[in-house]
Amino acid sequence: MIKNQELIDRFFRYVKIDTQSSEETGASPSTAKQHDLAKVLYKELQDLGASDVYYDEEHCYVYAAIPGDEREPLGFIAHMDTSPAVTGKDVKPRIIENYQGEDFLLKTEEFPELLNHIGEDIIATDGTTLLGADDKAGVAEIMNLAVYLMAHPEVSHRPIRIAFTPDEEIGCGTDHFDVERFGAKEAYTVDGGKLGIIEYENFNAASAHIHVTGKSVHPGSAKDIMKNAVTLAIEFQNMLPANEVPEHTEGYEGFYFLDSMSGDVENADLSYIIRDHDAVRFAERKKTIEKITAYLNDKHGAGTFSAEVKDQYHNMADAMKDHMDLVDNAMEAMRKIGVTPVNEPIRGGTDGAMLCEAHGIACPNLPTGGYNYHGRYEYASVQEMEKSAEALIHIACM
Repeated sequence: MIKNQELIDRFFRYVKIDTQSSEETGASPSTAKQHDLAKVLYKELQDLGASDVYYDEEHCYVYAAIPGDEREPLGFIAHMDTSPAVTGKDVKPRIIENYQGEDFLLKTEEFPELLNHIGEDIIATDGTTLLGADDKAGVAEIMNLAVYLMAHPEVSHRPIRIAFTPDEEIGCGTDHFDVERFGAKEAYTVDGGKLGIIEYENFNAASAHIHVTGKSVHPGSAKDIMKNAVTLAIEFQNMLPANEVPEHTEGYEGFYFLDSMSGDVENADLSYIIRDHDAVRFAERKKTIEKITAYLNDKHGAGTFSAEVKDQYHNMADAMKDHMDLVDNAMEAMRKIGVTPVNEPIRGGTDGAMLCEAHGIACPNLPTGGYNYHGRYEYASVQEMEKSAEALIHIACM
């Protein structure tokens, strides 16, 4: 059933390159292996004859341009890295052709969304890795756009600017983004999921690191002396609202997410991410962390708990108010390919949110046709990828 075999072949080629980023290294890019895909994309863009193709060999960004008409340039951005949550090494993509609801790695009882893909071709892995549709589907679809426009010089379109970034999954995708080289003040990230969903609102985001200092003594003589840092860390967690977590929230609902926890009697650490679309509620969530810290220090002794809260990015909705034509064009492109568009908030962030806030680049997010990101159950619909790629062409020509 596959019509755009070149698109799918390109996607398979990209996902087989391990580009997993890391929050632990402090380097930029965070992992050297992201350069492996950057070099491939750099050569492919050169071979296409794209203009101003540039590979930032130090920080692992790839830029290119496709000349167009006299209007202002329009950018398309996707990230090359995959999530640290699950390995991206030795990805083995496979296609379940003409899916009819049968069980494979994914089962419809657990993932009812699969029933919306009856009759489509589904790309999944063997279950030992993530797939990498986030965001190599976006990378492949942007490359498909470049191939099409270079092959059809007769088609009128805006000048196009392309950027492929590293380390988006760890919130560092725009740390060394060359705004001047990119050369567009309006752009789209191609980093969404379900076909038809156009996103221009995202979470306000912060990280919180809690350190607990305990006191270790022999358990046989510990009464009124021992401070078990692990137990105290659990007490901190239990003071947060039990239902305001990712597994119990949706839409515009924010959350606290305990991402990792480690420790022993003397020292324990909790790492959280804090998310909310509403700026007031977001500020309240950060204050909650501070209030719990102060309360527990009063209860267990000064210095027992310390909290480091850092903002990561903010909702781009306000900045998008003067650029809603980008959203309107994306919605019209969806209609042209026979899809009913829907505006939904991003329950996460994108490079676009960072660029919008730091550099004033209006940057809503477009779908790619991928699902279940950051896990072994990630999959993509071939037909939705094809439609997403087609939509990019329409947008470029508007």
